[in-house]
Amino acid sequence: MEKGRLFFIDNLRILLITLVIVVHLSVTYGGVGGWYYKEGQPDTISFIVLTWNNGTVQAFSMGLFFMIAGYFTPGSYDRKGPWGFLRDRLLRLGIPMLFYDFVINPVIEYALVTRVHGFDGSVRKLITQYFSEFHIGTGPLWFVETLLMLAIFYVLWRHLTKKTTAPAVENYGKIFGNRVVVVLALALGIVSFIVRIWLPIGWAFGPLNFQFPFFPQYICLFIVGILAYRRNWPMRLSNAMGKLWLSIAIIFIVILFPTLFVLGGAFSGNVSPFIGGFHWQCFAYSVWEQFVCVAMIIALLFLFRRRLNRQGKLAKAMSASAYTAYIIHAPIVVFVTLAIRNITLYPLLKFALAGLVCVPLCFVLGNVIRKLPLARRIL
Repeated sequence: MEKGRLFFIDNLRILLITLVIVVHLSVTYGGVGGWYYKEGQPDTISFIVLTWNNGTVQAFSMGLFFMIAGYFTPGSYDRKGPWGFLRDRLLRLGIPMLFYDFVINPVIEYALVTRVHGFDGSVRKLITQYFSEFHIGTGPLWFVETLLMLAIFYVLWRHLTKKTTAPAVENYGKIFGNRVVVVLALALGIVSFIVRIWLPIGWAFGPLNFQFPFFPQYICLFIVGILAYRRNWPMRLSNAMGKLWLSIAIIFIVILFPTLFVLGGAFSGNVSPFIGGFHWQCFAYSVWEQFVCVAMIIALLFLFRRRLNRQGKLAKAMSASAYTAYIIHAPIVVFVTLAIRNITLYPLLKFALAGLVCVPLCFVLGNVIRKLPLARRIL
């Protein structure tokens, strides 16, 4: 199979974009997390279900995004060379990020302050206030900003080490075993816990909007993706390993998460010991998170390669629009949830309704936008 068209990875991107949209809707209707707009106080059941969803998806989704990005980085660099690679990254990542920062994000903020917070000042005052607190990589585009910086570091590393280009070779090197996966997950869990003692989940470095409590995982998996490209790991994962880690993922998500949730006191709504500080809950959650991460990544690669390594017209259009859908999903989620905020529904039902509207809308509009003349070269 040609390296540039791995259909199961394209399909994984569709799933990951969908999960990002679902998580932000989940936060809107009562799950733990940060987002532009939150609607009221959820009941206990909604809080538990939505937080369970957020904790599980957050554990692996962005890490898998970074691993996929790392996987395609060496090949892109080899084909285009350092300057062509950087020019492409600046075009595809830098321009959408700046457009979001200077256009989309101010529009979202304006809608929120006028419709939710009751702002009665002038547009000029609002714009002045916005840019007085401005930083790049606003909202979900912190991910694009991070990828751009990682691309720059990769170019510097290739230049300083004078690494020559080399084709990806199937079966190159020995593939990792289960023991390596366990050590990696445990090490990431310990490092994440150490970081979160001082920088709890939710903390972000303001000028760049970087959420450092998650960055040990993101940076590590970006590097793993680079290594996976040369060694062709996604195509070499054994069925036995895939089934084993799928079982482990189910156990951690279905059994260990609610157990940890109850024993740690989060059932009453107090999640602060889990998100940071020198608490056993923070350590346990950090380790749980990283085991779920590696287990889900291996399981999803195994399942999608085995069952979803093909595309019809719909999946092809969705995968081509996935990046655009990611860029525009925030305003769509905010505007849809604001539009239905006066509808009285049970939080979980409203969450489901909003999801049925937002997910297709993001991909449909993404497909339209990416075909516009000025967007074709970028998106």
